[in-house]
Amino acid sequence: MAGKVYRSRVLLGRAEARDILDGAFALARAQEMEPLTVVVLDGGGHPVAAEREDGCAPLRFPVASGKAFTALGNGAASGVIGERNTERPAFLASVAAASGGRSIPVAGGVLILDDDRCVIGAVGVSGASSAEDEQAAIAGIEAAGLAWGLEPE
Repeated sequence: MAGKVYRSRVLLGRAEARDILDGAFALARAQEMEPLTVVVLDGGGHPVAAEREDGCAPLRFPVASGKAFTALGNGAASGVIGERNTERPAFLASVAAASGGRSIPVAGGVLILDDDRCVIGAVGVSGASSAEDEQAAIAGIEAAGLAWGLEPE
């Protein structure tokens, strides 16, 4: 298409997403975690940035993306969604089906919040333990100077 077009509002920029990746990887290396894959999604569920460390297995990317997508699609961290629904396997199966298999309700997907505590994106991490994945996601968001959320109070 030639000519000028209206631009979209960017709430989570590429530079911030890169800072999230770098912050997550910095924590992982400082704590000697297993190699990580980190995916940053915007508020619409589209990738802004994604990267894997050397040594990650091929399924780490879809798992990291699925954790971020689960958090984004439900309004709470992926681990919170899994914990809330341990006694509701039919619900989790329905969400998995509705998301086309993208939903991964285990810890490692964390919401990115704006100053009004509204969701502007999510980070998903896979490669270490689920608890370590979540720690790396939070460290990445903090490294970018952004706010994060697991679940509302």
